[in-house]
Amino acid sequence: MSESKIVLVTGASRGIGRAAALACARAGMQVIATGRAQKALEDLDDDIRKAGGLPATLVPMDLTDFDAIDRLGGALYQRYGRLDGLIHAAAHLGDLTPVAHVTPRVGEQLIQTNLTASWRLMRSMEPLLIQSPAGRAIFFTSGVVANPRANWGLYAATKAGVEALAKCWADEIEFKKVVVTILNPGPVATAMRKNAFPGEDPATLPQPEHLSSLILDLMGDGPHQTGQTIHFRQTEHFKAWQAAHGPEASA
Repeated sequence: MSESKIVLVTGASRGIGRAAALACARAGMQVIATGRAQKALEDLDDDIRKAGGLPATLVPMDLTDFDAIDRLGGALYQRYGRLDGLIHAAAHLGDLTPVAHVTPRVGEQLIQTNLTASWRLMRSMEPLLIQSPAGRAIFFTSGVVANPRANWGLYAATKAGVEALAKCWADEIEFKKVVVTILNPGPVATAMRKNAFPGEDPATLPQPEHLSSLILDLMGDGPHQTGQTIHFRQTEHFKAWQAAHGPEASA
């Protein structure tokens, strides 16, 4: 059995998932990176190796292939016997349009990617996480859950569903010493953010890597309250970024 922590990162080909995978690898963890773009995953592995991390295990896959999630769980059990961390960063924004205008195809894709895949990951990875002495899982939410607004209906609904699902799951497996965290990153300079707010200056926002220190803390063995929602902008990690970037930093 590997002595390094085994961490599965979804959406690792770009954005927050990529930054999280790189940070975990730099910290000495064995990263299993999933994403739809194989070339982007290979570039991630190159950067991990350049940083001195353990070579990543790359798993090109679409999370709406739910049987593939089950197969991944089985493969991880055969290879490692456990999973120490799950960072579920993959998400789909969909069309920002009135609820009645969302096509069934786009709506189903969004629900499957954001909500159903989260459930299937919990289902497949729970047996592995409970084999860890300190299993950790992070799921991402959005400020639009607490502050719903026009044209964000299905995205907001799926993220609200992820929050509820993760909190229920956290309560179910608390006695197994698995800590589940819901993380709201707030506005971050990602491709998804740019699609939603094309006129926004990304220089005023934290970059994905600025969440890395918080994510590493949440992956650590220290005591954490399971089932809690953490808002990046309310943490010392964000304050440190803001102090370093001066008055132009986003409030």
